[in-house]
Amino acid sequence: MVHQPRSQQRLSPSSDTADMTMLLAPRLAYFAGVARTEHVTRAAQEMNVPQSTLSRAMVRLEQDLGVDLFARHGRTVSLTPAGRTFLASVERALSEVERAAEEVRADADPATGKVAFGFLHTMGAETVPGLLHAFREDHPRVRFSLVQNYGEAMIERLRAGELDLCLTSPVPDAPDLVARRLDEQKLRLVVPADHRLASRRRVRLTEAADETFVTLEPGYGLRRITDDLCREAGFAPRVAFEGEEAETLRGLVAAGLGVALLPPPAVPRPGVVELTVTGQRAVREIGVAWLAGRPDTPPVAAFKKFLLSKRGQLLPT
Repeated sequence: MVHQPRSQQRLSPSSDTADMTMLLAPRLAYFAGVARTEHVTRAAQEMNVPQSTLSRAMVRLEQDLGVDLFARHGRTVSLTPAGRTFLASVERALSEVERAAEEVRADADPATGKVAFGFLHTMGAETVPGLLHAFREDHPRVRFSLVQNYGEAMIERLRAGELDLCLTSPVPDAPDLVARRLDEQKLRLVVPADHRLASRRRVRLTEAADETFVTLEPGYGLRRITDDLCREAGFAPRVAFEGEEAETLRGLVAAGLGVALLPPPAVPRPGVVELTVTGQRAVREIGVAWLAGRPDTPPVAAFKKFLLSKRGQLLPT
């Protein structure tokens, strides 16, 4: 049998990139150690591995790559041109792995770790800042990555591993999620200040059946609740404008462009009147959700426990 020199050996073109990674990854740190010391015995001592293990690992690495990485001179070695090229990339890769390891360790630190937290736009003015302020009284150095979005988008990011927890509405019911109801918020019919109903304090939703509505876009939890409440009242809302922010909708109402079902504002807005809806349960439930089966880091576990302790105290009515 004729053996090809290493410089002519190559892996099969059908070899998968992932297979090559699995072959090479365990040996890269060994290679960097030998390249740094240019001495197998010294490298073995520094890395606390048997010299025979290190020598075999370097031979196998060269065989897997199909190139000579070292020129051997007795007990010492020196890098070949291919070895120098390979070392530059290996050092970058090992540095990136170490950086990633330090980052995940830091994120999991009980005192200074990070929580990726999502919440609805309507909770960003007062509710979430108040929650974070209260939580940080006992956990002053925990860091937060905050994401404001509508419910379905946050659930997608939860499933993708981009969020640890999210406050959302309606409270999701899915087998891959765990969700806990925290509070509920009464919805009001918001009308322009000069509207025919503006002199009233209470109103049945059926009285707005002929009105033009301004609502959030489809996919938003509040839009689904609005459609459901109107359906319960016996009509489908005639929608003129769709938006992404509750306060934008209030502005449209103030401009006389329609009426809206909205939670209470953080700050009263001139130009509109907010009416209590009677005759049906016009509320939105707010809950916290997380991915089932995912282990919590200490900071996530602490913030989750804090949120669950706020049942019934989360929102103004």
